[in-house]
Amino acid sequence: MPHPDTWLKPLPQGLYCEPGGFFIDPSRVVERAVITHAHSDHARPGHKAVLATAETLALMRARMGPKRAGHAQQALAYGETITINDVRVWLQPAGHVLGSAQVAMEYRGSRVVVSGDYKRTPDPTCTPFEPVACDVFVTEATFGLPVFLHPPPETEIARLLDSVTLFPNRTHLVGCYSLGKCQRLIALLRRAGYDAPIFVHPALAAMCAVYEAGGIKLGDLRAVANAHHLAGAIVLAPPGSAVPAAIKPVIVAASGWMRIRQRAKSSGAELPLIISDHADWNELNRTIDDTGAPEVWVTHGWEAPLIHAAAQRGIRGRALRLVGYGDEDAPDQEAAS
Repeated sequence: MPHPDTWLKPLPQGLYCEPGGFFIDPSRVVERAVITHAHSDHARPGHKAVLATAETLALMRARMGPKRAGHAQQALAYGETITINDVRVWLQPAGHVLGSAQVAMEYRGSRVVVSGDYKRTPDPTCTPFEPVACDVFVTEATFGLPVFLHPPPETEIARLLDSVTLFPNRTHLVGCYSLGKCQRLIALLRRAGYDAPIFVHPALAAMCAVYEAGGIKLGDLRAVANAHHLAGAIVLAPPGSAVPAAIKPVIVAASGWMRIRQRAKSSGAELPLIISDHADWNELNRTIDDTGAPEVWVTHGWEAPLIHAAAQRGIRGRALRLVGYGDEDAPDQEAAS
């Protein structure tokens, strides 16, 4: 049985499955790509052939246009198996955003699972993460430090609604990226009983439409219009969006990075909410254990602490140091939260 490092290799373009002839989330244009999810640091335009879930392909088309999302697009349902050359491939839910998937591969008796970005906290807008037993688990480490322990999102949403009650005449301007975080915040607000109209910046509207088309009901959403309609409303917009001076909003930021006081202060948020679409420290370690993998490869984030923690449990670790993956506060990345 060949060791996975003989057939799955980090190259400048990204992680390459040599016997299958495809890359996973390549950072450069390639002939064949398997895409874990539609965030722009994982799903790049221009690949010749793209394999992903139907939801990811729909989101890519909405973001990039049909042709730039891949000249040949193949949708694969969760759990559906195909063989690419000599490699058996299937997708498992990652729980990150709509359509997000782990890529599971088997080649000559060895199995590798590339998780993409993921979280373990339940999310009403996407299918929950499902651990897959494997020989090597490839994980992110965006929040791979013990300080990152995310509270239940419901408690953070309650803080937002408490503020809306406390300041009924002020607009609450919530900075969030367009794919995943926006729709999750809306769904969490609806679950908390908030049924008033939610105003959405035009930059976020297209992704909301794809979610709605995919069966994720978001309730009464309205375009941001003139200022006097927004008093007492919740408005979702990209971080740093300009608003009319007359609004004088409560600035809200929703991110896992709000755990760090200095990061919260530099965001300018009056109300920082710790709501993340990535696994926290405990979830990263639990997930590694759940896979039963004797070896873990870390693609990006805080690699060394996670590898050290895994080694304490007898799990071998390796930092892949793949380039091209960003965080949610980096322009046009829309990756971490």
